[in-house]
Amino acid sequence: MGSKNSCHLNKIEHVGIAVKDLEASNLLFEKLLGRSHYKVEEVLSEGVKTSFFQTGESKIELLQATSEDSPIARFLERKGEGVHHIAFAVDDIRMEINRLKKEGFTILNEEPQRGADNKLVVFVHPKSSNGVLVELCQELPK
Repeated sequence: MGSKNSCHLNKIEHVGIAVKDLEASNLLFEKLLGRSHYKVEEVLSEGVKTSFFQTGESKIELLQATSEDSPIARFLERKGEGVHHIAFAVDDIRMEINRLKKEGFTILNEEPQRGADNKLVVFVHPKSSNGVLVELCQELPK
């Protein structure tokens, strides 16, 4: 495996949680975290509506399916509500894709896509990461 110096996953950017009802879940997490969400955003290409909560340096992202054939809808059908993915902030997403592929990880979308919260994103297949769907996020210029 790679050395410590070659790791460029800077921090946990957010934890994604699949939910059936975004409004009800927003109320639940407002009570849990003692603060309101700061953003609701729809990502049409993924068939998902998201809501973000800031928690220290990281975030919680709630994900509700907006179409029956979206990845979140399939996840909810198979596993029910719960942790969907862990996202890591990266400085250079393309460099990280290449590094992880060389390390033997399977990348789900070879070309980074525009995601929620002003990010460029790519996913690592859970079969290559101990059953955890990993998202890499690079901040887009504003």
